[in-house]
Amino acid sequence: MNYFYFKKLDVYNYSKELVKYIYFLLKKFPKEEEYALCNQLRRAVISVPSNIAEGFGRASSKEKIHFIDIAYGSLMEVECQIEISAELGYVSYEEQHAVSKQVEVIARLLYSLRFSIIKNGDNSQWKP
Repeated sequence: MNYFYFKKLDVYNYSKELVKYIYFLLKKFPKEEEYALCNQLRRAVISVPSNIAEGFGRASSKEKIHFIDIAYGSLMEVECQIEISAELGYVSYEEQHAVSKQVEVIARLLYSLRFSIIKNGDNSQWKP
């Protein structure tokens, strides 16, 4: 039995890479954003891999899907907030585009993972 199956998922690993990139970008933000946009962006991006992991700690397919849906919602928050950050001049449009490309890949993988869990039901290999 593999209790940490989620660590093998591409979507989990790509979302951790996104976390690292966002944290790198946040170092460029002005100090007055530390407890506003920075904090919100930090919380949203860390929520993506965290909810994937939490979902795979649950036994039922319904619970797994619920946490994947939360991860997807957080991913959309990241997309919104990085767009606002570019409009405010905190990140370049090239950096925004790089984030958006990562978000798109992760969104597709989350959708595929969700579909796979629905298809396989509670007999999936991810059940602890």
